[in-house]
Amino acid sequence: MKSGNSSLNNIGKIRPDSIKRKRISSYDKTGGNHDWIDIQSGESITLAEVEGIAGCITHIWCTMRCKSKYYLRNIILRMYWDGEELNKPSIEVPIGDFFGLGHAKKKSFVSLPFQMSPRGGRGFNCWWPMPFSTKFKITLENDNPKPLQFYYYIDYESYEEKFELKNRYGRFHAQWRRENPPKIKKKDLETGKNFKTRNPIEFNYRGGKNTEPMSYNYKILEAKGKGHYVGCHLDIDNITFMPWSINWPGEGDDMIFIDEDVDKGIPTLYGTGTEDYVNQAYGPSKEHSSPYHGTILPGGFNFWGKITYYRYHIEDPIYFNKKITVSIEHGHDNHRGDDWSSTAYWYQIEPHDHNLYPVLLDRIGRKPRIHIAHKIRKFLCIFTLLIPIFTIVIMSITNLIP
Repeated sequence: MKSGNSSLNNIGKIRPDSIKRKRISSYDKTGGNHDWIDIQSGESITLAEVEGIAGCITHIWCTMRCKSKYYLRNIILRMYWDGEELNKPSIEVPIGDFFGLGHAKKKSFVSLPFQMSPRGGRGFNCWWPMPFSTKFKITLENDNPKPLQFYYYIDYESYEEKFELKNRYGRFHAQWRRENPPKIKKKDLETGKNFKTRNPIEFNYRGGKNTEPMSYNYKILEAKGKGHYVGCHLDIDNITFMPWSINWPGEGDDMIFIDEDVDKGIPTLYGTGTEDYVNQAYGPSKEHSSPYHGTILPGGFNFWGKITYYRYHIEDPIYFNKKITVSIEHGHDNHRGDDWSSTAYWYQIEPHDHNLYPVLLDRIGRKPRIHIAHKIRKFLCIFTLLIPIFTIVIMSITNLIP
């Protein structure tokens, strides 16, 4: 028996009696309206654990409240398939990043596998199918200094008839990475010239020749086994303030190495630029959401500050039989030193090689950058707004004095 599909082209198909719809949620089991769970600072809890059946998670929804500033980076989501060891989860990602947007931010956007919904992106949705043979377990760790209120649904199908799920369907995996900054190439190896911000054409566009992609490229994913890569979102914090020229932090070619090409260091799939990889063009500076690609955060003035792009390989998954490395240049020839993070998604036959997962950074290592210039600008804006208020108050007091 095959896993039940649910796309529009076969939504009218009647399923066998052996396929059942199931749900685990945070509803108030007393019949009241306390429909959330409370998770204290430093506490880890199990959201769901199902065993003894085969099935597939079809949808996850959640929303949450926490008074810590960067709480979306400090709630760690972990998922385990078919009895995996607790120190080897298939998914280990900060919860905001898992649901498609980094920088500890939330914002309404729409893609096919992920959506953040109003108000202000507080409704988190995931539609990646997640098959399992005998068991799944989902845990949540609150690494915030303050308590967390968490609401959730986990919708899944159970399959009572036996079928070869183990080898016919890969398990879903997600891997979070951050390099702040990535390894920077400071010189053009041919000319010996330094890449300097005061020379914008060289710094942003021309650069040199990338002859060492495995050493310098930002790595989005490393995995071993058999499976297929289904996409990522890229989160760039452009730390270089350059008001006198185009301060585009992209221009980095995507390079994907598959199977034997990983050891050879020769890209199997070679792209032409950051915006091209995310299926856009010419330094996208506006928000755009579509099913498979988009820009959730375009950055501020002249691309400065926080940027998020996504590209999901749903119609065009990238297959690997032995291993895969997905990488991208950070600026042409890897000469820009911005803050990069990403979440990669893929399916593969277990077991996965957990040694290829980066060690999850601590709270300080996950913390988004704070730009002093942003704080100064915010102060000036508030101060400017307060001037007329103070003026009115002083004039009113003056008029009251005889």
